[in-house]
Amino acid sequence: MRRLTHIAADGCAQMVDVSAKPLTARTAVATGKIRLQRETLGLISNEQIAKGNVFATARIAGIQAAKQTAHLIPLCHTLPLSEVKIEIVTLNNHAEVKCTARTVAQTGVEMEALTGVAVALLTIYDMCKAVDKEMEISDVRLVEKTKSPSSGGL
Repeated sequence: MRRLTHIAADGCAQMVDVSAKPLTARTAVATGKIRLQRETLGLISNEQIAKGNVFATARIAGIQAAKQTAHLIPLCHTLPLSEVKIEIVTLNNHAEVKCTARTVAQTGVEMEALTGVAVALLTIYDMCKAVDKEMEISDVRLVEKTKSPSSGGL
């Protein structure tokens, strides 16, 4: 059985030492969705939500959150992010958010991608809560992660 890397032999939480690992190009993709009433989706698409452009604000919030992940999650490493992209699509009764995070580092960017998705979804929720009391955030998950030897850039 594999051991939890963030738990020391004495049972205390620890930050993993990645200093011996090589720099590697890494990508992580996370997704999540928020169920919205059709009327709410109409208000969003017609930019009639009182707080402003919902999806534009959610994109910026998700990007900013991914950049701040190490400040939010105690044992995460601070990473030099090469790219954070937030994509939002709407379907019948929900919006899907996808966050792609990239870096060249000694550890992965899964937490950054997940944080970007979660905060983008929370921003949509916050901006629409006055008009939609039935919103539900769900299915936040990592869908892809890759790593390859770094060639000096992505």
